[in-house]
Amino acid sequence: MPSSERPPIKLRAADQAYEAIEVLISTLRLEPGSPIVEADLVAMTSLGRTPVREALLRMVSIGLIQQQPRRGLVVSNIDLADHLDVIQTRRALERLIAACAARRATAMQRQEVLRRAQAMVDAAAQGDLDAYMQADHALDVVIHLASQNQSAVQCVLPLIVKCRRFWYAYQHEGEIAEGARHHLALAQGIASANESAAMLGADQLMDYLEKFARRVINN
Repeated sequence: MPSSERPPIKLRAADQAYEAIEVLISTLRLEPGSPIVEADLVAMTSLGRTPVREALLRMVSIGLIQQQPRRGLVVSNIDLADHLDVIQTRRALERLIAACAARRATAMQRQEVLRRAQAMVDAAAQGDLDAYMQADHALDVVIHLASQNQSAVQCVLPLIVKCRRFWYAYQHEGEIAEGARHHLALAQGIASANESAAMLGADQLMDYLEKFARRVINN
């Protein structure tokens, strides 16, 4: 194995449960306001009760899941007004992460960033929303690894999930080809080690998400 190639990181069971439940929430398979049934999640994720419970506690702490009197745990609702604040907060973090990734990424990561972004462009051209969102998630993963800034990544992750869920709920209002172009511009900035271009790409992507959110709110 080449020295620049790292073996894949093995996730803890609780992290696997978190990622699996996050997908269920962000893709609306677990709808806003729906009750959380621990036994169902154990079956859906093929993981034990302990890692699922730990994942749920993490989600409560960041607001993806809420504890309600007499109802127990429920998936949090989508707050349209709050979503603009989510995007503004995410903007600051995405600029930082983009700059760090442009500065710190390995040669292999720069190639992978471009490959993942191109996959988004290809999926958008085919009108395949699921493939688009999967490529989006994969792009996030490699950019976050390349940034080597765990503090910023941990802060931005719940905001990304909220944005992804918002997109699934209202995607009929959006144009994924435009989103793919902005992701590609961000990737090109990182791949070329151009911090200014990477931050500009992050800004333009957040502009796009904000425009999309305002269109939904005003309708």
